Amino acid sequence: MTDIESAWSALGGDPALLPRVSTVVREGALQGRLPVRELARACVGACALAAAELGARRAGLSQVPGVRVDDGAVATAFVSERHLLVDGRAPVTFAPLSRFWRTADGWVRTHANYPHHRARLLGALGVPENVAAVAAAFAERSAPEVEEAVYAAGGLAVALRTPEEWAAHPQGVAVAGRPLIERERLDCAHARVLAPIGTTPPPLLPAAGLRVLDLTRVIAGPVATRTLALLGADVLRVDAPRLPELRDQHTDTGFGKRSATLDLVTDRRAFEELLEAADVVVTGYRPGALDRFGLSAQALAERRPGMIVAQLSAWGAYGPWGGRRGFDSLVQVATGIAAVEGSVEEPGALPAQALDHGTGYLMAAAVLRALTEQSHEGGSRVVRLALARTARWLTDGGGSGSATSGVQGAPYDGPRAWLAETDSGLGRLRYALSPASFEGGPVDWARPPGPWGADAPRWN
Repeated sequence: MTDIESAWSALGGDPALLPRVSTVVREGALQGRLPVRELARACVGACALAAAELGARRAGLSQVPGVRVDDGAVATAFVSERHLLVDGRAPVTFAPLSRFWRTADGWVRTHANYPHHRARLLGALGVPENVAAVAAAFAERSAPEVEEAVYAAGGLAVALRTPEEWAAHPQGVAVAGRPLIERERLDCAHARVLAPIGTTPPPLLPAAGLRVLDLTRVIAGPVATRTLALLGADVLRVDAPRLPELRDQHTDTGFGKRSATLDLVTDRRAFEELLEAADVVVTGYRPGALDRFGLSAQALAERRPGMIVAQLSAWGAYGPWGGRRGFDSLVQVATGIAAVEGSVEEPGALPAQALDHGTGYLMAAAVLRALTEQSHEGGSRVVRLALARTARWLTDGGGSGSATSGVQGAPYDGPRAWLAETDSGLGRLRYALSPASFEGGPVDWARPPGPWGADAPRWN
């Protein structure tokens, strides 16, 4: 079931803490055929409870602060990229070639927001950058043929499947056999000694003093690290100079963080210095893509015992698709979500990129819970999450049976109550506030986002 209880259980949390969570239910928030509102509420609630738990331990509180999850705040944050305004300008979330296309036998969806993915898609099809030409090329081929040809060229296209077809697919079988959150202790490193934190003046910052090296892109990973930044962590995002992030996407997920660029080959010494002082490393590249730089979980734990490593992937680090790239929109198509949310005439989509956002909050929660466990038991730790596994949770979920209390609020009538504005080096920003809140905790980030790659690659 897609409720807070099952999310908290997947995190290894103490069920006795669940009564500390209450919800404000708002009809009309994140409406879909699948229980996406319940999934979003569960991910955020589990994250906020993990933050409150860690905060209570570090502050020496006798009781974990209460958590209140408001459907309105959750619904607003799960489409934060749509609410962003930069000097009044709204962002473009999908490029013209990122969409559904008819094939000879069905549908495929492509992702071509990044220039290198767009070039590979066009190269696989052998057509110019023209919507009509692309449509004609797809119409002549079967969906499975397009999927394999574009993947072989390094591009991104996924055939539409029903939930039943995905359940029978080898990757679907592999995903179904894994837990929602994979948690592993890597060694017997000493228990982490977390510096005490105060409760006055507020807010209570559970992640204060922790250094988080953010090696993620797009939405899910950056949402996780944006949440850790809200909670007081020093988050430094590092990208390769040759792979700039989409500007508005970076702005939306850059609150509370600093952003630097490093070439992991030519700037190796600077990168090693960052690793030597990092407490948490969060990665969001294809499984194994960073191993050659010594960034596997085991290698990181060996060089810095007590490290927490969080790894995100689209399809999971296993099965025949374990090495493939992927995005929320594509995972929705492969796993049957687009078929369920669509109609006889065409596929559909969830009301938000909920796999990205939900997995992001679960990843932040997994890091926070690993820190709490480590403070008791020690051990370097790795947590692994996959968009496809979150999708399986959604398609299997009923959204009922929650062990948390709830009250009926007014229907969701828009995001106004959960938006804020601030000045920044990028201009005047309108943005969604974080929904992961608890009693005495932070309500906004300590700093706005800055330009991509503008900060020095060093810790504060």
